[in-house]
Amino acid sequence: ILGPEVTELENRLSKFAKVKHAVTCSSGTDALLIALMAKGVGPGDAIFTTPFSYFATAEVIALLGATPIFVDIDISTFNIDPVALKSAILALNENDISNKSLPNWSLKKLRGLNPKGIITVDLFGLPADHDRINAIADEHDLFVLEDAAQGFGGEVNGSCAGTLAEVGCTSFFPAKPLGCYGDGGALFTNDDDLASLFRSIRVHGRGVNKYENVRLGVTGRLDELQAAVLIPKLSIFPDELKSRQRVAASYQRLISSSNLDVITPKVPDGYLSSWAQYSLLASDQVERQKILSKLKKAGVPTMIYYSKPLHLQKALSYLGYKVGDFPFSEQVSERIFSIPMHPYLDENDISVIVEAMVH
Repeated sequence: ILGPEVTELENRLSKFAKVKHAVTCSSGTDALLIALMAKGVGPGDAIFTTPFSYFATAEVIALLGATPIFVDIDISTFNIDPVALKSAILALNENDISNKSLPNWSLKKLRGLNPKGIITVDLFGLPADHDRINAIADEHDLFVLEDAAQGFGGEVNGSCAGTLAEVGCTSFFPAKPLGCYGDGGALFTNDDDLASLFRSIRVHGRGVNKYENVRLGVTGRLDELQAAVLIPKLSIFPDELKSRQRVAASYQRLISSSNLDVITPKVPDGYLSSWAQYSLLASDQVERQKILSKLKKAGVPTMIYYSKPLHLQKALSYLGYKVGDFPFSEQVSERIFSIPMHPYLDENDISVIVEAMVH
């Protein structure tokens, strides 16, 4: 428990990400939870985030008694839209209940919310627009937490995903670009005080020893076995990331030269995606199902991320959101599908997958 392999992994992660502190933990979800706890998030606080993400992004907010406030995505990147984010923050500050980002609550209840932070998500491996988001956060005195569960290995102008905000979190779930053999996660920061809090919270809020508890915490340690798996995997991670770029480029080339009625992912200038998934947009639900059926017949695995946006999940129904509140997220959920993406796909595999969609 928290032995030499964990220490070595944390040192290597810190060096890879070019960040002062890398603090490992038991999962990407716990990384988000620990970060919010370190920031003192609790009842009455509002945290802005995207409805087009895995449930954990909003779940950790609600677990602490805080309120998720959703902001629609930019349909070209699938990441949180900075323009809509600024509008949502202003709406909460001004109690503008006409803005659909705000929960469908009474004015009195909304007035009880204190805007505290933003959780961005680097969806499918593409970092969110942190330059604009960080500036908006500074303007409104909010913290930014980067959910780089899918983004770790991606970059913006040479800066590693997970280090694009004051705090970054990632996941080592096996399906992630850098995956272990079970659950695992990490937090990244250049702030000494926050790093100290992360280390305390991950072990029951410990003080100078395990039997002194100075704050509430969790059991959030990374297993030594997972650290031992991740150390050699991290050593080949740069080469795997290059291979992911090759696979994505081949998909782009072959799909663009076909007659497929799909939209391929866009990567803005200066950005590098870790390609956690390779996701396509069909023209509509019917066309998506036709393509999925062809791929299934050819024995090609597929996945839909995410078929139901977070604002429509039953567990968050108390927020009062409804169909139509976040049209881009809802539209994407009806059209998106992902095809195989990993570093060891060869050109023949890629051709077979694209051919299966065409025929």
